[in-house]
Amino acid sequence: MKQLPFLSFLLISFFCVAQRPKIGLTLSGGGAKGIAHIGILKALDSAGLNVDYVTGTSMGSIIGALYAAGYSGDSIAALAQKIDWDLLLTNSASLQVLSIEEKEEYSKYAVELPWVNNAFRLPSGVLESEELWLKLSEFFFPVYATKNFQHFTRGFKCIATDVASGEGVVIDSGEIVSAIRSSMAIPSVFTAVDYNGRKFVDGGVVRNFPVRDVREMGADLVIGSNVAGGLLPKEKINNVFQVLLQVAFFREDADAVNERKLCNIYIKHNLDNFNMGSFGSTEEIMKEGFAKGDSLYPYFKKIADSLNAIYGPDKSVRKTLPKIDSVRITEYEVKGLNRTNENFFLHRTGFKNNQWYTAALLSAGIRKAFGTRYYNKIIYSLHPLPDGTCKIIFSVVENPLTFAKLGLHYNTFSGISLIGNITTRDFFTPYSRTSATLNIGENLRVKAEHLQFFGKFKTLSVKANVQAENLGFNTYTNFTKDGLYRQGYVMTNLNVTWNLARKYAFGIGTRFESFRYRPQITSKFEVRGKNSLWNSYMQIRLNTLSNAVYPKRGSKVDIEAGYVYSQHPKVSFYNQGEPITNIDSLGFNFNNFIRTRFSYEHYYPLSAKYTFTTLIQAGINFNQQESILNNYIIGGLNNYFRNQVTFVGLNEGSVNASSIATLQFGLRYQMYNNLFLIARANGGFYNFIGSNKSFSSSTLLTGYGLTLGYNFVLGPLEISAMYSDQSKKVLPYINLGIPF
Repeated sequence: MKQLPFLSFLLISFFCVAQRPKIGLTLSGGGAKGIAHIGILKALDSAGLNVDYVTGTSMGSIIGALYAAGYSGDSIAALAQKIDWDLLLTNSASLQVLSIEEKEEYSKYAVELPWVNNAFRLPSGVLESEELWLKLSEFFFPVYATKNFQHFTRGFKCIATDVASGEGVVIDSGEIVSAIRSSMAIPSVFTAVDYNGRKFVDGGVVRNFPVRDVREMGADLVIGSNVAGGLLPKEKINNVFQVLLQVAFFREDADAVNERKLCNIYIKHNLDNFNMGSFGSTEEIMKEGFAKGDSLYPYFKKIADSLNAIYGPDKSVRKTLPKIDSVRITEYEVKGLNRTNENFFLHRTGFKNNQWYTAALLSAGIRKAFGTRYYNKIIYSLHPLPDGTCKIIFSVVENPLTFAKLGLHYNTFSGISLIGNITTRDFFTPYSRTSATLNIGENLRVKAEHLQFFGKFKTLSVKANVQAENLGFNTYTNFTKDGLYRQGYVMTNLNVTWNLARKYAFGIGTRFESFRYRPQITSKFEVRGKNSLWNSYMQIRLNTLSNAVYPKRGSKVDIEAGYVYSQHPKVSFYNQGEPITNIDSLGFNFNNFIRTRFSYEHYYPLSAKYTFTTLIQAGINFNQQESILNNYIIGGLNNYFRNQVTFVGLNEGSVNASSIATLQFGLRYQMYNNLFLIARANGGFYNFIGSNKSFSSSTLLTGYGLTLGYNFVLGPLEISAMYSDQSKKVLPYINLGIPF
């Protein structure tokens, strides 16, 4: 902070001034580091030093606009602590607004290439961030009617950069959300913003610390809070992202030197341990800001007391944040629709004209439409009408209908594979999704499906899909490898599902399955040949997870009960390589039987860093008189193939059983933003249904595991060590990406 003899300065400068001097506040940009500004606002409020004008750039424009609109430092701190920064700073939709069918395919691929102008295009690499638009719209809902920012509780201006001319542009009117979104559109990170006929990027490119503007607004005493660290030294520039930022902010660094000279009180934050993207360290940055504010509080208090001593208590009438929690909307307009129509859009948002709406209701409706994956961006603005009601204007950018998607997957069981997918919407019929997926690697797998939505709100769907694969896996005797099989598998399925509230799905269906076993390495007991069957089933699904990968909260439930019938076995059995000619001696009967599956996983946040996890799984066949072919395969950390039940401590296929129930508890610790440490323990009980044909009696399983996980662009990378009391072996397990 610039050290000044404040009382002397005020007495000399303002004693003879008739009017009370105006106080200006400038907040710099700086990405996540801008959260430290909140500590300065709290100190100003506590000292009773009233600010008249505010300017800001980038993150400083967000914090500054909230303060100017009438939020206190305390309330802004509360907002920042509640924000899910991971969701706000992505192009992702909240998983909770997607239908069950969409959730299963969401966030599975590292790269998605849109089909535009008859070719697949590389991704832009920048964020539109729908959630950021919506969250800002909720914050500024109380001032929706104020289009001149000078009429806020405190006058406000922010800075953006015109892409065409490269000049800094002062924005002081219009839609406040679009204005501050323009000011924070960091090049190479966020998309440029079209606003008032111009295209803007981050104001920090030219003026990251806009002190002169608050002077021009009429400020006599200027307080400047700067969180920017300036240009990086060359030894700290070690990736493309940092190079781009360095180039983008060349001009800003030179400009900031001149702007500092215009401050009466210049506050420099020491945030060298953080960078622009340190949103995972929000609490730590905020604490640094609070500490800086606490150190400045005595100075702010002296200024406030001195002004009151000279001019008397500040009796100016100050507006506060308007108490507006809902508006009545009587007119609407939807802009930007080409591939979808207005009725579809309105039905998906649930919007009805001449109704009262809160900001939360509008956001919830837009999230539902965004969750259809038909839209890349949906924003809205509210415009007061003479009768006291509002007109809403929805501005929509549609997604291309076709995407090519690519992913890379590796784990200890399946080896390495490249996963490619093409998904297109409305290809055969309107309101449909058609996709084809190919897994190329040590295990060839292919899948195709067509999903058709019906009904006014598209809650009824019919899915037809086919899947084929050639999979290699080990067999075990007493937890020791004794053979290697290849399984050829073909499945066709027809399913009718009713989606309720995007969380629940109820379905019925029938699938046909055909599989062939071919031993690659001889084992003590072998099965060779093929079998086919039909399975008609009922299904209940629930998904309230917050994230597809490393969810922080929520539950996922999958329940299926079905009837297996019309089996057509053509198999041979071998013992020590010799054929078993008397099949009746095995007591096998490929009869009809009831088959059930159950899976429940739950995530409960214990704190910002710790998440408690629960996983319950069960697979039970009733009156199954043939062992092995329709049994459940137990082991592994990731679901990968038919009839698998995961179990920490065992490799895939370690146990083969006609009934299994497991319970797992886990504790996940977020060490850093994307680095996790996960401890898990599970127990299981298998072959407990006496009516089933089985080679072994009921048995207990126990296992434990410790995983180091890192979530990055290719998906989660997990390195695990696990142990089972039954196998008495410590096993390594590595997984990269999301399986086919």
